[in-house]
Amino acid sequence: MAAPAETFRPHVGVHLILIRGGKVLLLLRANTGFADGSWSVPGGCLDAGETLPEGAAREAREELGIVIDRADLAFAHLCHHADPDGQARIGVFFAATRWAGEPVNAEPSKCDKIDWFGLDDLPADVVSYIRTGIDAYRCGQAFSLDGWTAPEHL
Repeated sequence: MAAPAETFRPHVGVHLILIRGGKVLLLLRANTGFADGSWSVPGGCLDAGETLPEGAAREAREELGIVIDRADLAFAHLCHHADPDGQARIGVFFAATRWAGEPVNAEPSKCDKIDWFGLDDLPADVVSYIRTGIDAYRCGQAFSLDGWTAPEHL
């Protein structure tokens, strides 16, 4: 009998697709050590003991200074991605069109600026799995892979 596979627990990130007037809000990453100089949606690591919607709402408060009611967060997409460093991750995307407050760059030490972009007119330098998540959201696709090499038998 074969030995059981080792249990694997990938890093989980929560990401926000905030839509206003047909545009999505992106942040220009800086000083984080990951994808600095590239655009991303607001988001970050899920904290221990936190549910996915709670984490998404917390990231909105921390990064943008806005309040999103959990009822206004809709599951949008799940991306299983491999970062360039080989780290496997799960990115859970939530979409929202309602929130309280006006988004601002609330973490200027981690973000150079924020801006709105058309869903069909994203800048060239969007983090790979974030672009995959946004594109999948636009197409109504619930799941994607990014950064993996598919086995030949698939």
